[in-house]
Amino acid sequence: MFEMDGAMSLYLVWGAAMLFAGVLGGIMAGLLGVGGGIVIVPVLYHFLTTMGVDESLRMQVAVATSLTTIIATAISSTRSHYKKGSVDTALLKHWGPAIIVGVILGTAIGGLADGRVLTIVFAVVALIVAGNMILVKDRETNETRNPPKSVWAVLGVIAGSLSAMMGIGGGTICVPVLNFLGYDIRRAVGTSAAIGLIIALPGTIGYAMSGIGVDGRPPFSIGYVNVLAAALLIPMTVLCAPIGARIAHTIPRRALRICFGLFLAITSARMFYDLLS
Repeated sequence: MFEMDGAMSLYLVWGAAMLFAGVLGGIMAGLLGVGGGIVIVPVLYHFLTTMGVDESLRMQVAVATSLTTIIATAISSTRSHYKKGSVDTALLKHWGPAIIVGVILGTAIGGLADGRVLTIVFAVVALIVAGNMILVKDRETNETRNPPKSVWAVLGVIAGSLSAMMGIGGGTICVPVLNFLGYDIRRAVGTSAAIGLIIALPGTIGYAMSGIGVDGRPPFSIGYVNVLAAALLIPMTVLCAPIGARIAHTIPRRALRICFGLFLAITSARMFYDLLS
C-alpha cells in the first residue's frame, strides 16, 4: 500500500510539473519563438531521472516528447504572430527545404546517439546562443543582409539538425541568426515560431519510429514519444502561446533579447550540472 501511495504521489507531482512546464513553455514559445522546448526538455529530463528511466534514454524521450508538443504550440504561436504581421512567409518558402533536410539528419543522429551526447549538444548550443543574445547589442539598422543561397542552405541544415537533436522549435538557433542578418527581433521571433512547425512535425515522426521496440522507455510511449506527458503539456502550451506573443509586441527589443538569453543561460547551466553530478 505504501509503495502504491508513493507511486501515486510521484505521478501527481509529474502531472503538476507537466502542467507548469506547459504554461511556461507556451508563454516562452509566443514570447521568443522557441517552441517551448527550451523549458519543456529540462523539466522532462529531470522527472525522467526521478522516475528511474535509464540515463541513455532520458534525453531521447524528453526531446521527442517536446517536439510533439511543439507541433500544437507552433500553430498557436504562429497564428498570433501572423495576425501582427511578424511572419515572413517568403523566407519560410526559401529556407524551409534546407531546414527539413537538417531535421531528418538530426533526428537520425538523435535516435541512435547516447542520450548524454544530446545533453551535451543542448547545453553547449544553449550557452553559446545565450552569450550572443545577452552580450551582442541590437543592430542599429534594419537593413537585412542577403547571403548566397548556399549559405542559407548550410544555415538551414545546421538549424534543423541541432533543433531536432535538442527538442526545440528552432527559435533558439533561428532567432539569433535572423537577428544577425538584420531582421527585426520581433519579425525573427514570429518567423521562427512558424519554423518550429517545420521542425517539429518530421522530428516527432522520426523519433516515434526510431524508438519502437527500445527497452526501458517509460509507460505510455510510442517510440520515444511519451503520450501521457504530451497530453498534459499540449493544452497548456496552446492556451498560453498567444499570451507570450502579445507580450513580445509590448516590451522593448533589447529586453526581449536579454530575456531570451537569460533563459538559455539558466537552462544550459542546469544541463551541465546534471552532466557533472
